Amino acid sequence: MGLLTGLKDSISRVTDRLFTDEQPKRIGIYGPPNAGKTTLANRIARDWTGDAVGTESHVPHETRRARRKEDVEIERDGRSVSIDIVDTPGVTTKVDYEEFTDEMEEDDAIRRSREATEGVAEAMHWLREDVDGVIYVLDSAEDPITQVNTMLIGIIESRDLPVLIFANKIDLDEASVKRIEDAFPQHKTVPLSAKEGQNMDEVYDNIAEYFG
Repeated sequence: MGLLTGLKDSISRVTDRLFTDEQPKRIGIYGPPNAGKTTLANRIARDWTGDAVGTESHVPHETRRARRKEDVEIERDGRSVSIDIVDTPGVTTKVDYEEFTDEMEEDDAIRRSREATEGVAEAMHWLREDVDGVIYVLDSAEDPITQVNTMLIGIIESRDLPVLIFANKIDLDEASVKRIEDAFPQHKTVPLSAKEGQNMDEVYDNIAEYFG
């Protein structure tokens, strides 16, 4: 009887998780290439699980397939949120193989541009179908008012998804968080440096609040 009771309890716990809101929310990390999305994903994953999500690089489109880190549990001031991090490829309107030729041979650059284009399509699929919330990462040293940013924020809003805008790379001298706040005043902007680990307490406070 003890074994049977234990089995019933195990099945009950599994079904409870399947049919309640306790399932981890899928949070997509979006933004343009080289904004620091994978660096942020790795920072969050390492802080709370000890593992990384993907490879970081200064070369655009290092992430060309969506990568997922499941069951990342973040605890803040008695509040706990369990999320699946989805690190998506950088979205752009055009991928030109010539932007990679300084770093690799032409054949490799062409292959990378093709994979990056496929990655953009995959990222858009995730956004339209498979995420419960969005962390939108912008390089605070760059102009945020671009066609891609306006388009993606518009899609996020049309799906009524909770979204946080992260103004990354505040460690750079030319960083301007206000420029991002002014561009998208309808959304909360959180300044940080994922690379240096600056302001991560506020990052986690807001993730727990918005996605909990």
